[in-house]
Amino acid sequence: MVNIGWRTRRIGQTVFTLWVVLTLTFALVRLLPGNPMGAMVQQLIQQGVNPARARHLVELRLSVDPNKPIPYAYLDYMGNMLQGNLGISMYYSEPVVDIIARSLPWTLFVLSWSLFISFFMGVIIGALMAYWEGSKLDVGLTSWAILMGSTPYYVLALLLLIFFAYRWGIFPTSGRQPTGVAPGFSWAYISGILRHAALPVLSMLVASGVASLGMRGNSIRVLGENYLRVARLRGLSDITISTQYVARNAVLPMYTAFLISLGEMFGGSVVLEQVFSYRGLGWYMLSATYQRDYPLMMGMFTILTVAVVLALLIADLTYSFVDPRAGGQTNETY
Repeated sequence: MVNIGWRTRRIGQTVFTLWVVLTLTFALVRLLPGNPMGAMVQQLIQQGVNPARARHLVELRLSVDPNKPIPYAYLDYMGNMLQGNLGISMYYSEPVVDIIARSLPWTLFVLSWSLFISFFMGVIIGALMAYWEGSKLDVGLTSWAILMGSTPYYVLALLLLIFFAYRWGIFPTSGRQPTGVAPGFSWAYISGILRHAALPVLSMLVASGVASLGMRGNSIRVLGENYLRVARLRGLSDITISTQYVARNAVLPMYTAFLISLGEMFGGSVVLEQVFSYRGLGWYMLSATYQRDYPLMMGMFTILTVAVVLALLIADLTYSFVDPRAGGQTNETY
């Protein structure tokens, strides 16, 4: 019952957070001085649209009626958000939901590969660093992890683009899928997608440095446990002990950080996709900023916020299943 009550409160906090985000978005549209609604109306008027027609178009595209009192307009706005109506893009003249549905899978494709590869590398390298603490291997890998962790992802992206795309021509310079190839489950199309995603994925691997250092710290604490002495007495190899015993137990505290980093990578995709002209969620969000496309900007912001909040919720709700010891500690605490 304690766990159920805690999970219920955590879900309630998440719902409250999402409500605050949507409310702030409404305030940005309707309440702030120099609000986007007025700017959009003036933009349409400058394009030769009748003022009454311009206000009507803005109402449709933002899902906010400027003629209604604020409480009624707020209820209409929240109802539209709950129904998935995020308005209509001013620049692309199509529903924001359609643009998100078209771009989100590409961003998730890059981020999922980046996240899992970075996490896997961090776990393995961190375990090896801790097991041979103080050795030349530890010093070398620690230096590499610090270098990777302190390098901005966009700097690595530019270096990869210059050398591997423009200078050596190994990977494409832009785009997300091969040109002249019909979409489908053919090797030409699949390999083309992988080649276009390779450099963005490699750019995100700077996260493996931070993961390695975190794993190293967790592993050093695990190394003093009695079951490791038993493993050594059984004659198991150092590689087996470091990867199967140390890594399996030290990785559990990193589970929450693993999901939190998903939200950080979503933010990083805004600049990264612009560097590689990779038309994902981040590319459209930055494009919306340049074009002053307020409905698209706010829709993207809402989706990114929901992704981060839900990632944190999943981390909290599932951690006790990943590490049963956490569940036991929760019961004792409450």
